[in-house]
Amino acid sequence: MTDSDGKPGQGPAAPDGEPEYADRVYRSVPGVISGVLLLVVAAWLIGDAVVSGTGKTPYVSLAAVPVFAFPVIAYTLRPAVTAGRDRLVVRNPWRTVVAPWASVDALRAGYSVELLAGGKKFQVWAVPVSLRQRKRATRAQNPSAAEHASRTGLGLGMAKRTNPVVQGSPDPTRAWSDQVTAVLQELAERNAARPAAAGPVEVRWCWWVIAPTLLGLVALITVIAV
Repeated sequence: MTDSDGKPGQGPAAPDGEPEYADRVYRSVPGVISGVLLLVVAAWLIGDAVVSGTGKTPYVSLAAVPVFAFPVIAYTLRPAVTAGRDRLVVRNPWRTVVAPWASVDALRAGYSVELLAGGKKFQVWAVPVSLRQRKRATRAQNPSAAEHASRTGLGLGMAKRTNPVVQGSPDPTRAWSDQVTAVLQELAERNAARPAAAGPVEVRWCWWVIAPTLLGLVALITVIAV
């Protein structure tokens, strides 16, 4: 739920008396845009091959559709992170990780964002790390220090030692991935003690992506071999 300013709004009270807020969803906008563009280009090329191709070309093109389309969807459109009152849901290309807040040990952003939960480590595909953003954030934080960091190779560490992000206020002195990681870590610490936030980590394979990709691969090999 959002208010008139487009920020997360407060809804009706939850059963425990605390205000109910809409789940927060994080995903990579550039990733989504690149996925849509790839699918559009592929649809145009495959459509042209089916209509004007000769011999095996139309059949090979059709068989290649799931082999190309489903992995593109998996790696660009599917990844998302949903943070609710009780749990964190991480949708990666091939798996979905459901981690109740009490099971979350830490979230950290190094060269990639990682979720440590239930004694295991999971990559968070929906929040990619951009070293360029970190350098730009370091320059915004302290121009003179940024120049020194660029010469000494300390830029990465400086970008990670900035102040926590304020909810609803993008911080120009922190990269987006570091801001999201800080918010999720704060939510984990705040909600870990809630009774509803307890439970084991669940990992579910995304079979609606895996199965069509494998079947398409078998069909493609068969069409080429015949």
